Amino acid sequence: MDENILPVSGPLDALTDVAGLRVGHAQRVGEGRLTGVTVVLSPPGGTLAAVEVRGGGPGTRETDVLDARNLVRRVDAIVLAGGSAFGLAAADGVMAWLEEHGRGFRPGGDPARVVPIVPAAVLFDLGRGGDWRARPDAALGRAAAEDAERSGPGAPVARGSVGAGTGAVAGGLKGGAGTASALLPSGVTVAALAVVNAVGSPVDPATGALYGAPGPLPLPERHAAAVLALAAAREESARRSELSGRAPWATTLAVVATDAALTRSQAWKLAGTAHDGLARAVRPVHLMTDGDTVFALATGERPVPEAPTPIEGALWFNALLAAGADVLARAVADAILSARGADTPGGVFPSYRELYQGG
Repeated sequence: MDENILPVSGPLDALTDVAGLRVGHAQRVGEGRLTGVTVVLSPPGGTLAAVEVRGGGPGTRETDVLDARNLVRRVDAIVLAGGSAFGLAAADGVMAWLEEHGRGFRPGGDPARVVPIVPAAVLFDLGRGGDWRARPDAALGRAAAEDAERSGPGAPVARGSVGAGTGAVAGGLKGGAGTASALLPSGVTVAALAVVNAVGSPVDPATGALYGAPGPLPLPERHAAAVLALAAAREESARRSELSGRAPWATTLAVVATDAALTRSQAWKLAGTAHDGLARAVRPVHLMTDGDTVFALATGERPVPEAPTPIEGALWFNALLAAGADVLARAVADAILSARGADTPGGVFPSYRELYQGG
C-alpha cells in the first residue's frame, strides 16, 4: 500500500462503520441520578477481542478471559458502565438478554445451553447526580443491550451525555460518549468508541483548544472567560459535594474495532497502541485514580492483505495501529464536543460547547 495516502472517515464516522457491531445506551437522569450503561453488541457468533488496562484504578469483569493463553476467543458483548465497581452488575442484565437469544459460548450438549462472554469495565460517577446509591444495575444493562439490538446494522451512534457517558466528567468539564472511524487505503475500517471521564483534561490550558481536535484556536478572550467559568463551577461543585469538586476519581473507557481478520496477538497490540490516542487527547492520563481501559474487537470480515515480505506486512499493520490511535483521539474530542452540561445536587459540570462555543 502507499503509505502516503491518508485514511478518510467512514460513512458514519462511528464504531458502527465496522459492519456487524451495534451500540446501545441506557441512562438514568434526574432525582439524584446521573449514570448509565453503553453496550457494544457483537454479531451472532461473537467477535475476537483483546484488552489493555493502563489506569491504576480499574474496575473490570471477565478481562482475564481475553488473555491469548486462555480458551475463549470471542466475546458476545462489551459493557461500559458508570457506578464504579457497583456498575459491573450491569453485565448481568446483558448476559441474561444474550442467553435468552441463544448467544454465547457453547460448552457442549444441549445447544440451548450457552454462557455469554461479556467483558465489562466501569468508570467512577458516583454521587454526580446527588444520590450516592444511584448506579447502573442489571435492568439498565439489559435496556442498553435491547437498545443496541433495536438500532439495526450500520446505525448511527448516539453521542454525548448518553449511556456510560451520562455522568462522565473530564478535567471539570462534562464528559460523555464519542466515536470516530477511518477507512484505510487497503479497504480496512478502524473505528473507536470512547467514554471520557478523566482526572486529566482534554483541553490545552494555554489556548483552550481540544488536544484531540485540531482546528482554529478559541479567541483569547473566550478562553479567559471559560477558565474563570470552569473555576467557578469547580468551586460550586466542591460546595455541593466533596466527591464532585475535589476527589480525583475517574476512568476513561474505550472500544477500538476493525473488520480486519486479526490474530489474538494483533488485537492485543491494537488495544495497546490505541492508548496512545487517549494519551494525545487527555493530559495527564493513566493515573492511579484512573482505570483507563481499551478493548479491541476484530470481526474478521476482511482478510488481511497478503504481503510478499515481512516488512511489507508490518507496514500494513503499522497503518492499522496508527489509525486505531487516531480514531480514539478523535472519539475523545467528539465526546467532549457532543456533551451537554449538567447542573445537579452533586455538582455543576459545564460543557465545552457552553464555555467555548456559546451553546
